[in-house]
Amino acid sequence: MRFIVDESTGVAVVEYLRDSAYDVLAVAEAMPQASDAEILARAVVNEARILLTNDKDFGELVFRSGQPHHGILLLRLRDESSRNKVGVVRAVLEEYGDRLADGFAVATETGIRFWLGEPL
Repeated sequence: MRFIVDESTGVAVVEYLRDSAYDVLAVAEAMPQASDAEILARAVVNEARILLTNDKDFGELVFRSGQPHHGILLLRLRDESSRNKVGVVRAVLEEYGDRLADGFAVATETGIRFWLGEPL
């Protein structure tokens, strides 16, 4: 799988994914301060990457504005620590990794919800 990790998600998630041999583009490294629309466009048009983010504005772009995507994992966590983010991402990939492409998923510490084109 190929990922693009939003700045809001953090370096620890980028490092975890890279250490796990995933192809990862870090927004903070490659396109700092990019707009959400620019990030989504790069993920879809240029690179076919699944977006990992903590920014719920991507839901607006996808469901209200109809922007295409290759898959989005939105982290909605009470504990925003790097350790917790990595733990949730690890759990999602182990259990649901095969469902992330082309879907929209929201993960919390206690579960995950998937949307396949339906409004939030």
